[in-house]
Amino acid sequence: MPGERRNLRSNKESSSSTNGEKPRSNSQSSSAKDKPAPTRSTSSRSRASAPVSKKSAASEKEGTGSKPRTNGTESVENGVNGIDDVDMVDENQEPVKSNGAADEEMTVVVPPPKTSKPSSEHGEDQQDDITMGNSPESASGEADKIEPKVKAVTDIKGNHVLLERAVSQFDARFTLRVLRSISSIRKHLSSDILAQAITETYSASSPMAKALLAAIGKEDVAFEAVDHFSEMEIGSQKDKAKTTSAGKDVLPEVDFYLAILVQIFLYDNQAVESGAKFSTNLVEKLRTLNRRTLDPLSARVYFYYSLFFEQLAPLPPSPIASVVSIRQPLLQALRTSVLRKDQDTRATVTTLLLRNYLSTSHITQADLLISHSEYPAAASNNQIARYLYYLGRIRAIQLSYTEAHEHLIGATRKSPSSHSAGGFYQAASKLLVVVELLMGDIPDRALFRQPSLEHAMQPYLSLVQAVRVGKIDGFLNVVQTHNAVFRRDGTYTLILRLRQNVIKTGIRMMSLSYAKISLRDICMKLDLDSEESAEYIVAKSIRDGVIEATLDHEQAFMKSKEIGDVYATKEPGEAFHDRIQACLALHDESVKARKSVNAAGTLRS
Repeated sequence: MPGERRNLRSNKESSSSTNGEKPRSNSQSSSAKDKPAPTRSTSSRSRASAPVSKKSAASEKEGTGSKPRTNGTESVENGVNGIDDVDMVDENQEPVKSNGAADEEMTVVVPPPKTSKPSSEHGEDQQDDITMGNSPESASGEADKIEPKVKAVTDIKGNHVLLERAVSQFDARFTLRVLRSISSIRKHLSSDILAQAITETYSASSPMAKALLAAIGKEDVAFEAVDHFSEMEIGSQKDKAKTTSAGKDVLPEVDFYLAILVQIFLYDNQAVESGAKFSTNLVEKLRTLNRRTLDPLSARVYFYYSLFFEQLAPLPPSPIASVVSIRQPLLQALRTSVLRKDQDTRATVTTLLLRNYLSTSHITQADLLISHSEYPAAASNNQIARYLYYLGRIRAIQLSYTEAHEHLIGATRKSPSSHSAGGFYQAASKLLVVVELLMGDIPDRALFRQPSLEHAMQPYLSLVQAVRVGKIDGFLNVVQTHNAVFRRDGTYTLILRLRQNVIKTGIRMMSLSYAKISLRDICMKLDLDSEESAEYIVAKSIRDGVIEATLDHEQAFMKSKEIGDVYATKEPGEAFHDRIQACLALHDESVKARKSVNAAGTLRS
């Protein structure tokens, strides 16, 4: 080791000096032997460094002797401080003095530091970053924020370009993008924005422009070519948005897109009568056109057309309600959509007709519509969810609880997950709970713990608890307390049917609690009118298999059968037999599948 060799060399020199002998001076060996022992970090760095020739080491040694060390304070070149290498000398250890003039110090080559840039350059970068942050361009970008009014007008005019692309490329995806953007435009929609978009799209002589302006009360708006917000628009987008200028014919898709915005504006401002009149004229004009690129837009027009008439007086469920007057136009639209294979309008109009029939309690006509029409499988997910909900309500009224339960389960699963569609999920869940109670089942408690349903489902939770206990008094109190809520939800008539279920539940609880009980006591506990009605209900429960008991008509009492050992009956054997049958069927299917695979392999070979 270098340290041991140095100690041996120093001992030899001391012994030779004491004996009067002159020590040897070897320039090649003394530079490595007479050098002080490097520290641990220095030795490890010297081993990791690249090998350097002796001649270059000597020249670097002479250079380092004449030039002071900079220690990273001067400018660097290629990530290394200066051109010369740095001498790594332990300051705490005293170097051994050699008597020869040719004794040299060992030079260690240090690798470049692993930093991307020195401190001087970091400082310059920070200054550059600060300068860029305070640049006039960024300051102007923060100051020039687009107002919501300007952005809404720009979005409306930009959607005209998408509609033109939908027509030229015959691609409905561009039209769907336009319809999806309505929700963001609707937040800032006003009469001034609509008037500006209309005047910049149409010419002064356009009858469609006059109709749109008359609907929003802006008939006196002047058609000027000056764009007050042109400075805020991006050049390319402004050029594209001006393609539908006064000198160019406006597409029917643009006409109905602006008409839908007018419908939304009137509906949000509760202008029901004006909206109904405007929508009627719009539907009449829509029937004269036969363009497949108008299908998504026409479906939205019919939706708001029905929505306006639902709020006109007299309101449903009056038999002379205003919604009755639009059934004929909706049926004509349904027939036309079927002939033209218009899937969007067909799905929308079908759900609107079912909603119309249910609002006036015309269940038979709704059932006839379902049986004589076929709902399109290519409809959107939202329309399918609405259709399943109305179908489940119709089946529940017709006492087909199993089918109603299946449809309502599908409606809740397909319901939109957005916050704005929470009302539909609540309505479907309320009806689903009532149908499950009518089927004799108790809904899961986790359904009422959902954050979106916890507050809305509180009356139905009380109803479930009353039905589960079997107390007729508690059930009637819940119905009377939440009478207004049940009527508003349209479930009041279905909830009244639960009285028989509550009575059956109470009888089952009494059959488990009492071995023998008189009909008079049953009548008092269930708050029935007479003993005859109690006897009839008990007999029906025995026939339906709700309870296992016998009824004595002469002595007027009900005697429950003793609960025997279930393993003494045939029930365990039947259950075991069903499981064996299922296993054997699975085995047969596996064997058939294996044979088919082997046969296919044989044919290939």
